[in-house]
Amino acid sequence: MKKLFSTILLGAISVTLTFAQDTSKLNNHNYAQFDKSNIDTLQQIVGGRKNSLAQIEKPYVILISADGFRNDFFEKYGANNLQAFSKNGVRAKYMTPAFPSVTFPNHYTIVTGLYPSHHGLVDNSYIDVTSGQMYSMGNKKMVAEGKWYGGTPLWVLAEQQKMISASYYWVASEAAIQGVKPTYSYVYNEKNSIGSRIKAVKDWLSLPADQRPHLITFYFPDVDHDAHEYGPEDPRVQKSVQFVDSSVNALQAALAPLHLPINYIFVSDHGMTEVDNIKTMGLPAAIDTASFKVPWGDALLHLYAKDTSKIESTYQALKKDTSFTTYKLNETPDYWHYKKSDDWSNRLGDLILIPHLPKVFNLSTRKTSKGKHGFDNHIPTMRASFIAWGPAFKKGITIDGFDNVNVFPLVAHILGLKYDEKKIDGKLEVLKPVLKK
Repeated sequence: MKKLFSTILLGAISVTLTFAQDTSKLNNHNYAQFDKSNIDTLQQIVGGRKNSLAQIEKPYVILISADGFRNDFFEKYGANNLQAFSKNGVRAKYMTPAFPSVTFPNHYTIVTGLYPSHHGLVDNSYIDVTSGQMYSMGNKKMVAEGKWYGGTPLWVLAEQQKMISASYYWVASEAAIQGVKPTYSYVYNEKNSIGSRIKAVKDWLSLPADQRPHLITFYFPDVDHDAHEYGPEDPRVQKSVQFVDSSVNALQAALAPLHLPINYIFVSDHGMTEVDNIKTMGLPAAIDTASFKVPWGDALLHLYAKDTSKIESTYQALKKDTSFTTYKLNETPDYWHYKKSDDWSNRLGDLILIPHLPKVFNLSTRKTSKGKHGFDNHIPTMRASFIAWGPAFKKGITIDGFDNVNVFPLVAHILGLKYDEKKIDGKLEVLKPVLKK
């Protein structure tokens, strides 16, 4: 691990970023799990779109996610810029991720207002029972297929209402969902520098008003990478936190001269906890792979029955092992929203296994990482972050924790986008008190 310093020059603005980087590692438990050798780093543009006259007058929202940025990392690791922004706006004590507390389901929950069992992205890896196909976040071709994503993400909602959107990385933004992609976007890669990414956002917001995106998503993988690799208590995580902190500061500084009514919403998808990555658990002996399919997992295993007559006997055998909890779908906690009745797309396993911390499953021959997430979303170390500032928000407000499904109606309300309240799980009244009007 080496410390790097980078100075971003954007017009008259010079901002120095301090961060840690180890270019040799590729964590196999996060959004970066794919072959980097042939990734398109160029901007993708859908031509022929313009903001309608009504949308030109709307404010702007930049939705920023820092993967794995646990709610206590602001103070713990000195994210001083973000703390200052929150004091000039709104901060939640924490934001509760949806279950399972992993990257893909939660990023998509934030932009759809739906629990994972309702939008269909039920885990980072899972089996679609109807088709028999297995979805994996590491399969770039599959990730770009719109059929996997239910609900209406914010950028689709915006484009459907003649409002231009842009994405510098976000789960599902590479897919044509309901036939729609953001007007401006990038395929996820780790080659594009933070300076080029900030410049792209400034370039978007410097376009003529009819071409300018009013919704922009922006994603950081850095904290998740290092918190996985070294564990969330390792001082190297501080470097990643401060890199994100200084980058958000650089982004705001770069955009300030545009004098646009920009609202910033900073979130994370989940927290992180330290696990025993030495004495891990393999696939339990009671599971016969001739009778069950088991996608990769560490904090959660889905067991999909090939032979349904084996479910009860396997369940009874697994229940005898006290190092993990075995659930039938009708036994899962109500607040997970992960029961059979919730499974709108028929993608949950017949049995669910949850290890007891600090234990985790390791189904591979490689040593697994020290930091993990994916556990019960009400465990404090799984808590995510939320701060927001800008002209739409009251100043100096601290609120209690809330579920992340409520971010969608908040953003839609700020942008004046219409949606069917009955078709989402989030409720505007949860976060409406933080708005000026």
